[in-house]
Amino acid sequence: MQFASIRIITDDLDGMVAFYERVTGTTARRPAPVFAEVDTGGAVLALASPATVAMLGTAAPTPRANGSVLVEFLVEDVDAAFERLRGVLDDVVLPPATMPWGNRSTLFRDPDGNIVNLFSRPTAP
Repeated sequence: MQFASIRIITDDLDGMVAFYERVTGTTARRPAPVFAEVDTGGAVLALASPATVAMLGTAAPTPRANGSVLVEFLVEDVDAAFERLRGVLDDVVLPPATMPWGNRSTLFRDPDGNIVNLFSRPTAP
């Protein structure tokens, strides 16, 4: 078994694709008008409209309803990434800070309210 992706269902696919392209500095693949993949070389973040899960009926995921999952990206320099994005972030949850376990992180919300964590691991002493 191979991990393929995490998929976020959104009712603003174009807006979310543009946001994550800006965050990651990559261009999303758009194999269909209702679906996109942001591939950063590690895991894939899939973004899709509700049409991709409509066959699930009332069991389908609901856009803008995530309350338990963070989207995380390992970056080389958290502070530089935050400065690059500062002007386009509407909801900064945590400005760059060093966590008690040594990671450097900044957290913010994407346009659908999902928390995004950009982090770097501590360098060896």
